[in-house]
Amino acid sequence: MSPRSASVNEELRRRSRERLLQAAVELVGEHGYEATTLGDIADRAGSARGLVSYYFPGKRQLVQSAVHRLMHRTLEEAVEREPRSEDGGERMARAIDAILGLARDRPVLMRQHMAGLLQAEGFVQCPEQKRLAELLRDVVARHGSQNVDVDYPMMRSLLMGAVYAMVLPNVPMSITTLRAELFKRYRLEWEMGTPPGSGAAAAAAGDSDLSRFFATGEELDDRPDPGQRANTPDQSGQL
Repeated sequence: MSPRSASVNEELRRRSRERLLQAAVELVGEHGYEATTLGDIADRAGSARGLVSYYFPGKRQLVQSAVHRLMHRTLEEAVEREPRSEDGGERMARAIDAILGLARDRPVLMRQHMAGLLQAEGFVQCPEQKRLAELLRDVVARHGSQNVDVDYPMMRSLLMGAVYAMVLPNVPMSITTLRAELFKRYRLEWEMGTPPGSGAAAAAAGDSDLSRFFATGEELDDRPDPGQRANTPDQSGQL
């Protein structure tokens, strides 16, 4: 059998990483962070257990990257959905609703994400986090910011604070209250975005399939021999 080309091998590696990200989001959401092991994630992804360390230094980095991917793709889907709008206010409203919706629909996952951010290492600098930041900066710019470098960190902090308030055990604040405060700050009409209680909000809340956010195409067999690369270092230096 002829060896695989470099492009095929690269595609297989990409899909393996995608499956690990998807498995991490699913398992932490179902069972919590502490109850989920790297072995569990590898098994759900159909990957060799040693392969996890090829892509990620540890469980915290893997889970943060996975949640950042979920946040980025959820946000992207929301701001670009049909009917597509170039209005800065509408895109801001959709962005706020997308992030608050994740806190409402996936509180276990988002609670763990917030807890991870409070660790000494803070944000994991990974491709997923970078894409999320770029998209949020674009939303701020289109909303009319005259200084995105100042206004983007403020928006990020406000969204993080709202998520934190929603996922606090036993005393969570309601999405309606927090949305009203954010909409007031950004001068948005309540009918913009995806208002709580609307048909669109109900449909989003009931959608538990995350596969569309992770490009894990199965037409190629990318489950490597467990001993093939399990101990191979990542030469790129990137997560």
